[in-house]
Amino acid sequence: MWCSGRRVLQELLTHAAVRRFSGTPVQCTVVVERWWQVPLSRVGRPPRLYSRRHRVYRLLEDTKHSTQEKMELILTQTVPKLGGRGDTVFVRKSVGRNKLLAEGLAVYPSPENKQMFAEELRLLYEGRPEDRTQTRTGQMTVEFLKGCRLGINQMPSEDFQLTKDVVCRQFLKKLRVVVPPHALTLPFEPIKELGDYWCDVTVNGLDTIRVPMSLLPYEDPSAASRRKLKASAEGADPPGAATTPQSVRDSADPPT
Repeated sequence: MWCSGRRVLQELLTHAAVRRFSGTPVQCTVVVERWWQVPLSRVGRPPRLYSRRHRVYRLLEDTKHSTQEKMELILTQTVPKLGGRGDTVFVRKSVGRNKLLAEGLAVYPSPENKQMFAEELRLLYEGRPEDRTQTRTGQMTVEFLKGCRLGINQMPSEDFQLTKDVVCRQFLKKLRVVVPPHALTLPFEPIKELGDYWCDVTVNGLDTIRVPMSLLPYEDPSAASRRKLKASAEGADPPGAATTPQSVRDSADPPT
């Protein structure tokens, strides 16, 4: 008896039944209803179920093939291709549980969390500058402006001068960045002489970026494009043309 009990314990220890999450099959819900309705019974008596008729069911819904609902989360940090802090996103449940929640990048949209991020958003626009934080799009704009240089061609008119409105239009035309006049600072205004200058752009009233700026002489766009095409054609050899070495050319020339 003692040997048999010892043998059973050894088998249980060596072959422990461990249920792993990776090996767990997908547990889906199937909604069915009886094909034949069960008749009402008298008060205090159990319903009368027929052995065959009331075991036939009709399939109503199989959640395995239904559209999976996405999980709603609030981001606590900037996540590339998803959003910034305080943004409400809808992601797959696997992404939300295994990445965002596990790494502390998001929280559940509870009333307390919604109120906390709403207060942060209010302070972003109404609070003191030292209490405000830059938004995700603002950070992207700051990084983009750090590597930009603005070149403005002078117009042929004699009374042309560089003002804030002109620089703002050139930002939108050449860099595709909307800069309001109150967020732009020039070294002096107006600028009439050709040369290199700078301008300060303030993003959301927080970060100020100094962008190099040059006032260039007037140049006809069509003439400039033709000159570039001509320069590229002269610099490149025509296809199929072979260069002749100097020694071969000298030997090919007839003696004088």
